[in-house]
Amino acid sequence: MKETELKKIRKALEKSLDPKRYEHTLGVEYTAAALAMRYDAPIFSAQLAGLLHDCAKCMSDEKKLSLCQKHNIAMNETEKRNPYLLHAKVGSFLATEKYRVDDEDVLNAILSHTTGRPQMSLLEKIIFVADYIEPGRKQAPNLREIRRLAFIDLDKALVKILEDTLYYLTENGGETDPMTQTTYDYYCAKNGEGNGK
Repeated sequence: MKETELKKIRKALEKSLDPKRYEHTLGVEYTAAALAMRYDAPIFSAQLAGLLHDCAKCMSDEKKLSLCQKHNIAMNETEKRNPYLLHAKVGSFLATEKYRVDDEDVLNAILSHTTGRPQMSLLEKIIFVADYIEPGRKQAPNLREIRRLAFIDLDKALVKILEDTLYYLTENGGETDPMTQTTYDYYCAKNGEGNGK
């Protein structure tokens, strides 16, 4: 039953995502399953969240905004100015409404896969990291190191991804979602690292 469910979702996503995004999605599903095996998390949940994490990515900004307004999905000021950032929130909504997912952990993993959040579950961390290290990803800095680290210490990989993301956005004049900084600060304090410590 579960494999059939995943097949159906793959087919639906192939129609709604552009080819590059679909390839990325399969890469995240695959990587999430591998990380789930490594850290003893439910493999099916990891595959499901991996498949659906970007299900709203190819939707227009206008559509993302209107869905948030229509269904009272909370938006911060950064998201209103940069509606592409809403794909995680809209994706979590679509996972429930369109794909009938009712697993809270899977929905949270979709919801927090771009910014992270303090006190993430194991599955949330797996999806956050898998999104960054999947085999098709080429451009990210320190990718080799993070890929290696992901299978040794998930929290350390998480902190490194957040650090590199914050650095990249600052250097390139991108707007940072406040939650990314909050998550970074939380995990640095929790792991006693970051900021040169």
